[in-house]
Amino acid sequence: MLNKTYPYYLANVAVAANTDLEVTDKFSGEVATRVAMADAAAIDKAIGYAVEAMPALRAFPPFKRQAVLEHCVKRFRERYDELALALCIEAGKPINDSKGEVTRLIDTFKVAAEESVRIDGEIINLEISPRAKGYHGYVKRVPIGPCSFISPFNFPLNLTAHKVAPAIAAGVPFVLKPASRTPVGALIMGEILAETDLPKGAFSILPAHRDGADLFTTDERFKLLSFTGSPAVGWDLKKKAGKKKVILELGGNAAAIVDGDQGGKLDYVVDRLAFGAFYQSGQSCIGVQRILVHANVYDALREKLIAKTKSLIMGDPKDEKTFVGPMISESESKRLAGWMDSAVQAGAKIVAGGKVEGAMFEATLLEGVKRDTDLYRKEAFGPVAILERFDDFDTALATVNDSDFGLQAGVFTDSLAHAHRAWDLLDVGGVVIGDVPSFRVDNMPYGGVKDSGLGREGVRYAIEDMTEMRLMVMRETW
Repeated sequence: MLNKTYPYYLANVAVAANTDLEVTDKFSGEVATRVAMADAAAIDKAIGYAVEAMPALRAFPPFKRQAVLEHCVKRFRERYDELALALCIEAGKPINDSKGEVTRLIDTFKVAAEESVRIDGEIINLEISPRAKGYHGYVKRVPIGPCSFISPFNFPLNLTAHKVAPAIAAGVPFVLKPASRTPVGALIMGEILAETDLPKGAFSILPAHRDGADLFTTDERFKLLSFTGSPAVGWDLKKKAGKKKVILELGGNAAAIVDGDQGGKLDYVVDRLAFGAFYQSGQSCIGVQRILVHANVYDALREKLIAKTKSLIMGDPKDEKTFVGPMISESESKRLAGWMDSAVQAGAKIVAGGKVEGAMFEATLLEGVKRDTDLYRKEAFGPVAILERFDDFDTALATVNDSDFGLQAGVFTDSLAHAHRAWDLLDVGGVVIGDVPSFRVDNMPYGGVKDSGLGREGVRYAIEDMTEMRLMVMRETW
């Protein structure tokens, strides 16, 4: 079970300042633990310590950064079950999904450990004309400076890891605000980081209410803001961020296309669609929301997907048989139920699921959803998927692009031409052939276009954002 209380971490040190933040068990609704909450003064101190840590971090060599990351990997493995259970309780994530996220946490830190010792530069030939004869150029990457991180509730371990692990590898100090609904995993991460010899001020992990955390965005001592969360909040933060670099990993209403040549693979396709749409109660930025199916296979796929959806077990996330647990809150469940009801009133039909009770929202499949409804246009962020038929592959691509979002898309096709056409034409950050858009490996560049965000995560790509190029020009003789 969880500890009764958890401290926050200020300049690498545990501080039991208060127990103001109640963290609930998302299935029972009961208070599971209490966490220290940072005020503006603590956040200001953390930023100051991060600035002061820069000289020591510049002198902290890559092999020591690697050792810190390797220590984290070791300790995460030792505390695997504890981390998984904490995630299951504070996020309501089914225990099998929770274990999978701990595995990805470990993967992300492993990749960062490898990348920490190969942040290389380059030699540039400057002799492009007689005036540059005898000049040589050298480039290295240097830490950008103190970074501000704001992580979301839905992947409180792995999406936090995608900020913290590259920061350690790059040698930048950071101040992290974990989601107030799910702060425990990040605080356990802080406990493990506090066991290392990172210089004082290299990290602070400070749960804080959104309205009291403006310094994470506005303080000019930060040189980078990395935010993962809702589009409305993310774009608003960008407006307030001033001169600092901003990385936004926001939402989506991801689509999966099933081409007409998939008749012999429908069982596999259906399994992957059900996973992509309904794992962790659909609360994923790249969860499958729109399913476009070629007319040749639509009826057969529809029948199988309805049966699969109805077979998914909803219940206590601590039960290994549970596939669909609670949404993060009853208010989020009500919001999505309202969108579903509006879609039905506009002519949509629920063909599987549709039952809602408190934060529990049954895996739900609809067809005939009008394209001007909230359920179609916005990010559902819950266990709801929409089926629609198409006859022409290019029309399906255009339908996918008819969205304010562009994070990832999945395409099930055996046609190499169609695969390349999707890669060429889909206005998204990533195209996954032969699987759902929900697929992600932690070393790949991940991010979106349009309202889905700016920049890319994935350890090596995050390191590039957290470092800057510094040029040295050398003249042979003078």
